[in-house]
Parts: sequence; structure tokens; C-alpha cells
Amino acid sequence: MADETEEMSAEEAAMMAEWENMAADDDSAGSDDASAAIQPDDEANIDDAADARILNQDEIDSLLGFDDGDDGSHTSGVMALINSALVNYERLPMLDIVFDRLVRLMSTSLRNLTSDNVEVSLDQVSTVRFGDYMNSIPLPAMLSMFKAEEWDNNGLMVIDSALIYSVVDVLLGGRKGTPAIRVEGRPYTTIETRLIERMAGVVLSDLSSAFDPLAPVSFVLDRMETNPRFAAITQGSNACVLARLRVDMGDRGGRVEILIPYATLEPIRELLLQMFMGEKFGRDSIWETHLTNELYETDVALQAMLGEKILPLDEILNWEPGSTVVFNTRPNDRVEVRCGDFPMFKATMGQKQDNLAMKINSYIRPKITETS
Repeated sequence: MADETEEMSAEEAAMMAEWENMAADDDSAGSDDASAAIQPDDEANIDDAADARILNQDEIDSLLGFDDGDDGSHTSGVMALINSALVNYERLPMLDIVFDRLVRLMSTSLRNLTSDNVEVSLDQVSTVRFGDYMNSIPLPAMLSMFKAEEWDNNGLMVIDSALIYSVVDVLLGGRKGTPAIRVEGRPYTTIETRLIERMAGVVLSDLSSAFDPLAPVSFVLDRMETNPRFAAITQGSNACVLARLRVDMGDRGGRVEILIPYATLEPIRELLLQMFMGEKFGRDSIWETHLTNELYETDVALQAMLGEKILPLDEILNWEPGSTVVFNTRPNDRVEVRCGDFPMFKATMGQKQDNLAMKINSYIRPKITETS
């Protein structure tokens, strides 16, 4: 066997040497042909091609917008073009104030619900596409669809498995300070679902209270789902605001994520664009006060219409000095007081110290004209 192995290795070595000689001959022949075919005008093109540099992996990643060291807050290249349709949540500054208010309200209401020390913190507020977020939800989880009644649109709240078991353990009398036991591989029971519905109702009530200073709205729980396929509330490519909240109860806790489509927030978009509560752009209170004071000091001419009568033109042309025109107005009738062409008051005519006087009896409300 050793002799056969040595013989085969010798044959292989000879064959490889023969192949190398054949390849060397082909290369020399090809180089001779190529050098003969190359013209002097083509030498510059060959030099330019040699100078063309091939992109390395880092440059390719940067071009496509994939960077391992990036935290996801900055996109470039092709990814920036893909995500160009998304609206940055920072264009709605009031959302930060709303979610900060929600955190304070949830801390109090969840303490009252669980009778335990609950700490709620806001991790992140970002903008995502609805379809991308639904594909990234870690299962199992409880998905709560809710409706904004005044805005006639929907939202989504996701409660992860860790928080579900923690809340269920606390509400059913579990020991404090011990982590909740997670039972995987089975659907949520009716009792667990009802307890999470109660918690979801508390969170939605706090969310309604958080929006109250901005615009009154009522968030009502619609239904609960465990499969993201049955929780579609908008198109997959639509942009949504995602708020990630962390709920800690000692050694237990989990996450609550609230997803609100931009279409839901459209009715109050102008209010969300404010930098602070009650902001009004372009208002000058000093000028308004000055203009109001000047208007109060303005002299206005009033006319008392003792009577009106329509006569034909030929009769008016026949008037002469001393002609008498009879009106149907009696001394006790109320006359109309006008400012220009606008009726202002109803008044009674009288006399005071040899002067004609008017006593204002009532105010005439202006007629509202409909404009198309």
C-alpha cells in the first residue's frame, strides 16, 4: 500500500508539472498576441481602467445605508431614500409633552390598581412603518386595538409577555419581590385576558387624560388579539408614532408600546406642531390693547330714522316749497338708530331742554350672512 501511494503521488506531481507548463505557454502566447493587438491610442484607456478602484465592504455598506456601528438614529444611502416618506416625530413637539404626562398618570393609576410600587419610564418615541412594526413584535404578546371616538380613527397598544405575567401574578396575590413565573407554549387563559383588559382600560383612560389639555378625546378599548395578522388598523406602509414605555414592579415588569398612526393624529396636527402649550404664532398683545383703546375713543355718527316711505319719481319731481309728506310714525313708536347702513338700536323719541332726545330701548343683533 505504501508503494502504491508513493507511485500515485509521483504520477500526480508529474501531471501537475505538465499542466503548469501548458498554462505558462498559453499565458506567454496570449501576452504576445495582446501586446501585438494593443495600439498606442489604447494605452491611456488601459491606464484609466487600472486606476479604477473597487469598493471595499465598508464603502458598500455605507452606500446601501447599512452600518454595524450605527444605532439606527441616522440613515444614509439607499435606506435614506426608502425611509424618506416617513415623517420625523420631532415635527410634532407636543407629543413629547403628552407622553411625559402619560408616564406620570400611569405611575399613579397602576399603583392604585396593583397596590404595589410601580415605576413607569418612557424609553423612546420614534416613527415606524406599520407593517415593519407588526413584523417585529415579539410573540407571545397581547395586542389591544382602541378607538379615538372624537377623531374617528384607531390605535394599537402592545403589552409584552413579561408584563402580562407580572400583572397577573400581582393581581392574583403573588408574593412581592419574586419574579413572575412565565409559562410558555400555551395561549392566554380567560382570567389572564380579563385582567389585562382591566389594565389596558386604565392605560387608555390615562392616555385620554394626557391629551385633555391639548384636545379632549376618549380612547375606548375595541378588542384584544394575540395574532398580529388580526390587528391591522392601517395600511402597512403608513407612518405611525411609536412610544415605548417600561413598567417596573420591583423585580418584575415589562414593556407597553403604544402605536398611533399619523392619520389618527391629523385632526389635531396644528396643535401638535406647537412648541409649548397654548402657543399662538404672530400675536402682539401690546398692539391689540392699543388698537382696542383707540377704537373705544373713536367718534361714531348715529342716525335716527324717523320714518321711511317709498314714492314714485314723478310725485317727487312735483314737490314744491311747502309740500307736506305724511309718514305713518306715531310719537310713541320706536325708531331705528343706524350707524351708516347698519341698524344698531331701537329707541323712543322725546324732548329734553328744548332738544330732541332718544332713549335706547333694545339692541338689534346683526344678521349673519352665509358665505359660500
